[in-house]
Amino acid sequence: MNEREERFDEQTEEALGLLFEQFWVLREDEPDAYRLIRDREHKLKRYISDKFGFDLVIRQHFIKLEKIPVEPKGWMGIQVFQEPMDYAIFCCALAFTEQKAVNEQFLLSDLTESIQDMYGGDFPLDWTDYRHRKSLVRALKEIARLKLIQTIDGNVELFQSDAEEEVLYEVAIYARYFMRSYPDDLFRFDSVDEILESEWQRHPDDRRRKRVYRQLLFSPVVHRSGEADADFAYIRNYRNSLRDDLEAHTPFRLEVFKNAAMLTLPERKRRYTLFPDQRGISSVALHVAAHLREQEGSEATELGEIRLPRQTFEAVVRQVKERHGHGWSKQHRDETDKETVAALLALWQEWELAETDTEHDMIVIRSGAGRMIGHYPKDYVKEVKQRGE
Repeated sequence: MNEREERFDEQTEEALGLLFEQFWVLREDEPDAYRLIRDREHKLKRYISDKFGFDLVIRQHFIKLEKIPVEPKGWMGIQVFQEPMDYAIFCCALAFTEQKAVNEQFLLSDLTESIQDMYGGDFPLDWTDYRHRKSLVRALKEIARLKLIQTIDGNVELFQSDAEEEVLYEVAIYARYFMRSYPDDLFRFDSVDEILESEWQRHPDDRRRKRVYRQLLFSPVVHRSGEADADFAYIRNYRNSLRDDLEAHTPFRLEVFKNAAMLTLPERKRRYTLFPDQRGISSVALHVAAHLREQEGSEATELGEIRLPRQTFEAVVRQVKERHGHGWSKQHRDETDKETVAALLALWQEWELAETDTEHDMIVIRSGAGRMIGHYPKDYVKEVKQRGE
């Protein structure tokens, strides 16, 4: 292919973004998006299979990209779920719907009875227990949100306060397509790692390249884990070809440093979740990262990490707040130092820019954090000095 044929046009790039950002595209809800992808099916399938080793599933009523990570991360879960029980009930409910025909109706009481029989937790489900009922409600609300079932009559929220509450549901056409089809019996696997490893047997060619593409697209930052990190070595050795390919097929730009690689967007796009965003805590993060980069005493490890005792980190945040807090949002100006530290760590951990070493009570700030710093505009700084703040 020549360069013109290989490069995605704006519409194909848009279609690829939809596939990666959404769990699936339902024709009934998004007919234009469905048609956009369907019209470019062959071009997208070739690229996705070659670079990622993923399957693009296209059916009459929906389109879904089967996305499999190199390593599962916390943000990949269902964010409204609060405990493992939620996932277990969710899966039991899906198993129940798979036994039903499309458009078949069923009662909540039938579902709860079936879930109790299937549930494999350490303790049996007891619908007189408020916690168990609350977990069921979270699971069923998510199943309904995903359009796997439709509420015909009743309100599942009322089940939280009354275990006798009844709801009438109907099985949607998408119910049997939510779970991936595995060629092997899941009972033969002893761990998640074994399941992930088995997936590579289906796409054995160019495994390293596919691992790298998956990590770049699925991780906020790909950090070097050590001298023997073959994935990161691949990124550094082939960064020019990776950069050219990603720029030809996505809106992203690849940036590679000694210990970190990341995809950035030259222009903000509404579809993507970006860092920094408009939240006040992002300003805090940029100021703290800038302070750490400028601070002579902040010695980084060979992997570019800064390890600080929690008390020292809290002192750093306090110092940054005293110097730059005048421009922070009211929430972060008024809250306690510990509250600011907690919010900052939650943000950095969400973006894989920091982690906590609970055993030694240390905060580990990863190298990617130092690549995203911020300062006030000169005009603002001058104005602040004139006001004497």
